[in-house]
Order: sequence, then structure tokens, then C-alpha cells
Amino acid sequence: MAFKIETQDTRGVGATLAEINIVPLVDVVLVLLLIFMLTAPMMYRGIDVNLPKSAGKPTAVEERMVLTVTKDRGLYLNERPVALGALEGQLREAFRNRSDKVLYLKADAGIAYGVVIETMDRVRRAGVERLGMVTEPARAR
Repeated sequence: MAFKIETQDTRGVGATLAEINIVPLVDVVLVLLLIFMLTAPMMYRGIDVNLPKSAGKPTAVEERMVLTVTKDRGLYLNERPVALGALEGQLREAFRNRSDKVLYLKADAGIAYGVVIETMDRVRRAGVERLGMVTEPARAR
């Protein structure tokens, strides 16, 4: 946006030079940026509350429950072998005192689809509320 009006004398008495000096503008913008960077975390602070002290132990994190179905139709509940007939009873016992009723099912890729569905049906009858399927991520080609 800078332009010059040239006369016969380039820097003479009658010549005008119109240029915009952006250095002060850059200084102001950088100061504003710094102010916003410092004050933005303070805006998301929340409500101050004095929490009571407690001598109790923190809540224990429950371990994940994983049911594995092998290629030869073997069942393992968290690495322990389980008989097919005793699966529902073992699951009811395992989930009796748990707050989250989540079970992860790992099934071999070579096993028949019907075996996996039968196992899922037994898991549902045992009272498991949420059933997650464990898969392996696909490799990039």
C-alpha cells in the first residue's frame, strides 16, 4: 500500500512520501496476544470449593474382565480356564460385587461364527450389561 509521488527532485522540499509504518501495529498485536495467552486459562477455572478431608482409602480401580475363546473352543476368563457349562455361574460370581458389568470378548479369527454367538448368548444370560469385542487393528498396505 505504499506509494510515492515523485517530483523532479526525489527527496526535495516539495516531495511527499506516504508509507505505512507497521512496527507499532505489530507491537500492539503481540502485546494483545500475550495478554490473551495469560488470561485464557484463568477463564476456565470453575467454582472454588473447600473439600473435606477423608481418612478412607481411594476407590480401587477394578480390573478388566476378559473372556477369551481359543481356536479349539477353550474358554478362559482372565487367563483362568473355564468349562463351557460353568461359564454362566463363573460370570455371575465374578460380576457379583462389581460396579461395572463390562466384559471384553476375545475370539480367535479362525473360530466359527456360531460358536462366538453362542458364547455371547451365555454371557448375556449371566447378567453382563455391556459386551465389548476385542479386535486387532488392520495393518496399512
